[in-house]
Amino acid sequence: MLGLMQDWPLLISRVIDHAAREHGDREVISRSIEGPIHRITYREIRQRALKLAQRLSRDGIKLGDRVATLAWNSWRHLECWYGITGVGAVYHTVNPRLFEDQILYIMNHAEDRILFLDLTFVPLVEKLADRLPTVGRYVILTDAAHMPQTTLRNAVAYEEWINEADGDFRWLEFDENTAAGMCYTSGTTGHPKGVVYSHRSNILHSMMSLQPDCLNLSSRDTAMPVVPLFHANGWSFAFSGPMAGATMVMPGAKLDGPSVYELLETMQVTCTAAVPTVWLGLLAYLEQTGKPLTSLKRVVIGGSACPRAMTEKFERNYGVQVLHAWGMTEMSPLGTVCSIKKDYADLEGDALYDIKMKQGVAPFAVEMKITDDAGNELPRDGQTFGRLKVRGPAVSRSYFRGEGGQILDEDGWFDTGDVATIDPHGYMQITDRAKDVIKSGGEWISSIDLENLAVGHPDVAEAAVIGIAHPKWDERPLLVIVPKPDAQPDKEKILAFMQGRIAKWWMPDDVVFVPEIPHTATGKIQKMALRDRFKDYRFPGV
Repeated sequence: MLGLMQDWPLLISRVIDHAAREHGDREVISRSIEGPIHRITYREIRQRALKLAQRLSRDGIKLGDRVATLAWNSWRHLECWYGITGVGAVYHTVNPRLFEDQILYIMNHAEDRILFLDLTFVPLVEKLADRLPTVGRYVILTDAAHMPQTTLRNAVAYEEWINEADGDFRWLEFDENTAAGMCYTSGTTGHPKGVVYSHRSNILHSMMSLQPDCLNLSSRDTAMPVVPLFHANGWSFAFSGPMAGATMVMPGAKLDGPSVYELLETMQVTCTAAVPTVWLGLLAYLEQTGKPLTSLKRVVIGGSACPRAMTEKFERNYGVQVLHAWGMTEMSPLGTVCSIKKDYADLEGDALYDIKMKQGVAPFAVEMKITDDAGNELPRDGQTFGRLKVRGPAVSRSYFRGEGGQILDEDGWFDTGDVATIDPHGYMQITDRAKDVIKSGGEWISSIDLENLAVGHPDVAEAAVIGIAHPKWDERPLLVIVPKPDAQPDKEKILAFMQGRIAKWWMPDDVVFVPEIPHTATGKIQKMALRDRFKDYRFPGV
């Protein structure tokens, strides 16, 4: 016997229809690439997205075609997602922070047919265009007044292009499992691999993210996704914001501390999200100027582990709740959020921050476990380390074109590549990437815990820990430090600061100081590059 409910496919077009119908006057406010602040309503965005879909259809874009975007967060980029998916095509967000060869590889591998790009990226794309044979048109996200002279073939200004359509168009209807978006991950071996989101997975993931113990967005919020839309599906904000009817603030290309602060205050933002490096810049600006945060209620921090000192500064100095989150491009990307369960509601001070350092609890629609190398499930005791595995309706089952082969085990679990613990209340804590964990004397040392502790020193701007070969212990930790401007920390002071806060045998065997630490295109520390740099390093006395 089947249920007798309506067949109502979970399509992305329904999100912007809902936003326009129920929250039509709510605004999307953007710092435009051209400079001025731009305001538009959800009702207007829907109408412009219909024109975009109509225009794509005229250009021959059909179900399943890949349409790339190389753009910052703005109202135009948001319209692109809805217009592309509304005609049954697939938005492919290209990360401009990748190397040129990687950009060429992923665009050619995806066989993108059209590229929407911001003015910022015209010079970059002009250098690559001759090696992008499948791209037949370049749509520059600007108007005629700001349209640059360009060598790009069939280049057109976005505003003029969509205004060739009148918007008398109906969203296409198709199976909810149809591909909607694509994002390439470089967190795997070899070439970047394409993660393909469906309409269904994006809708379910966004509904999941809106739960009170996750992003908790509502129509009373003003949300500013500082995390770019090209980073891990934009952390769902392109869908969850309109779904909730929240006012959206899109920061454009200026992500420095003063620029982020200006928008937070002038637009009275209540919720924001980004990787830790962005918040380091904001907190440094706040400390230099003594300025307050008057409207911000919560900040979502993910992409890499959030340092304890950062959480404490936001909450103790500025009264802003930190939501430590974890996920992966392969998970759409939300996996866990560290909200406080009733079990820990009475905790205060250091005991509370011990919990907040964990990546958090899996919401409904994410299943999670840890196993040993043989696949045997390990206990949720908060102490046992294991390989973190996940499954759910917004978790990848394979990569585009089958790259990487079979990525699920026989029971449908995806190995995240992270090493973690899970405590009896379900709180997961990443201790390392499996490839980065330090194995000393047969025991594991968490490089993330050491890094977060070191960053708490007042003279330390950034820290990284790698394992260095040791004749007795196999590996021992080397602490790599970037000092704060004008600070001159020394090895003894750093180690004294860490002494007594971690197990004695976890203490780094040495500390080195560098002007900068290499990062990936998504802001993560490049441990492989550091290990290569220090491959000939030997500990003192060894």
